[in-house]
Order: sequence, then C-alpha cells, then structure tokens
Amino acid sequence: MNRSPMLKTALWGVAALLVTGAAQAQPAWPAAKPITLIVPFTAGGSVDATARLLAEQLGQRLKQTVVVDNVAGAGGTIGVAKAAAAAPDGYTLVMGADSPVAIAKLVNPAGVRYDPAKDLAPVALINTAPMLLVARPGLPARNLAEVVALARKEPGRLSYATSGIGTVLHLAMEMIKQQGKFHAVHVPYRGGAQIATDTIGGQVDLAMLVSVSAAQHVQAGKLQGIAVTGARRLAILPNVPTVAETPGFKGYDVVSWTGLFAPARTPPAVIEQLNQAVNAVLAQPEVRAKLQDQGATAGSGSAEEFGKFVASEQQRYAQIVKAAGIRD
Repeated sequence: MNRSPMLKTALWGVAALLVTGAAQAQPAWPAAKPITLIVPFTAGGSVDATARLLAEQLGQRLKQTVVVDNVAGAGGTIGVAKAAAAAPDGYTLVMGADSPVAIAKLVNPAGVRYDPAKDLAPVALINTAPMLLVARPGLPARNLAEVVALARKEPGRLSYATSGIGTVLHLAMEMIKQQGKFHAVHVPYRGGAQIATDTIGGQVDLAMLVSVSAAQHVQAGKLQGIAVTGARRLAILPNVPTVAETPGFKGYDVVSWTGLFAPARTPPAVIEQLNQAVNAVLAQPEVRAKLQDQGATAGSGSAEEFGKFVASEQQRYAQIVKAAGIRD
C-alpha cells in the first residue's frame, strides 16, 4: 500500500498549523514603524500613567515599539481629533476617556470636529474608576441625604466644584442634582489639584473628584466623604456609602472610564489582535494591582462589547446634557 499521499497530506496539515500559529503570534500589520499611542492629556496624569503602562506591555506582546505622544488641549478633544484624522493603518491609537469621547460633542457640537461614533473604532476598555463626592470641613451635612435636605432648605446656597464644564465629574453631579431634585451652583475649574485645596479651605462647599485623588484627603480628615458614585464602596474608604445607598438614588452608578481607540476603518484583523493583546496585558496581576493603586479596575471584553458600552454611555449623557441645558 502506498502511504506517500497520506503522509504528504499529514505533513501539509502540520505545516498549515505551524503557519497559522506563527501568523497569530505576529502583528496583523507589518512592523515597519512604531505604533503611536496618543494620550490627549498632559504627561503625569492618571490617563498618561495608564497609557505608559499599557504601551510598554503592549509593545512586548506585539513585538513592536509603542510610543506615547501627549497631545493635550481642549479637554482632550485635540488629541482625539488627531487620532480620528490619522490613517487607519494600525500605527495610530488613542487613549480615549469618557469626556472627550462620550460627552464633548454633546456639550460643544460646533467646536468638536469629530464624530466619535463615526470617526473612531473601539478597541478595548482599559479601566473604570468611581468618583467621590466630598464636602468642605464644617459643612452641616455628613451624607448625601443631609446634603439634599440642606440644598432644598436653602436653594442656590451650596456650591460644587468639578474639573470643568461637560466633564464626567460635572455630569455625575448633574445626575445627582436631577435625581435629588435640588439646586447647587457649579464652579468649574481647570484641574483637580486646586479643587481639593479650595474645598479644604472652604471656598466651595462640595466637590466631585476622582476617587484616588480625593481619598487621601478624606483619610486625613481634611475633607468629608459624602458618597461614592460607583456601585460598590471603596475598600480604602469603607465607611463612605455609595450614592445608590441613599433613598431616592437607587440604581445610580456612574464611573469614569478609559479605553483604547483606533481611527475608523482600521482593518478588523488589526482591531482583533489589539483587543486580544490588551486583554492579555490587563489580565496580568501586576498590571491589575497598579491600576488598583490608582483607584481603577482593569477592563476586559471584546471590541464589540466595548463599542456597545461607549454607545450606551453616549446615550445616557445625551439625556443629562439636554435636561441640564449644558453648553460649553
């Protein structure tokens, strides 16, 4: 019996498997030049720190150099616009956050010259983080229910600070105002550091801050922790309840998030390989621990799932912006 045809077939099958395995291990696009990861904020912030952590790990997995490019300005929209206008070849990515991706176009439709739904391709959810509502020392309100009661008793007396009009911090507080049916005066700042200083000093009554930056001041007794915006209490502040624990706020759950995006029309094979690589990076215990130190939870899931998440966030924020009449 002649076995050579069968042997040849088997050998061809093994060869095909080897080629397929090698193809999966290599980038879906040529490693002809470095990948640029745009960070639409200044160096040194939380998004920048996360991007640099991701870039290093991602480069190792893809066997390509990933270079971080800080393109700050206009609340992150300049950097996102640069990424949206880039060639969809897999060599340009952007760390997109909630405000420039899901909110900015709603607040400033004329000034934001990209459409996130049409000009960006979702790749992967990187992380999520709750926010923390805090109060100045001496404010006669120790929890959200007492804040609501105080605000209703003296409408317009209370002031609250956020890092700017149309930020996720601003909208998180607007949701609390809408559900609590009270009024408070918004005092927008350019960044979070001065907010903490002024709230501690009593220049404003309340502030909505990223949890990791506010927690240290609450632990030190310089600020009062009023409520956490996420679904669970913070491990580092177990005595501060969530907004949803307060009567009248059932189901409230708002988190800030960061995700990886590519220009629209980037090849699906590139998106898929990037998604798999990012999920592998985020599954590493040391990466998850570093994100947790920043007050964040590592993301996961497919590019399609992330796209659906972004769309749902845009829809929810559109309702808030319309109801509050927010314009930048």
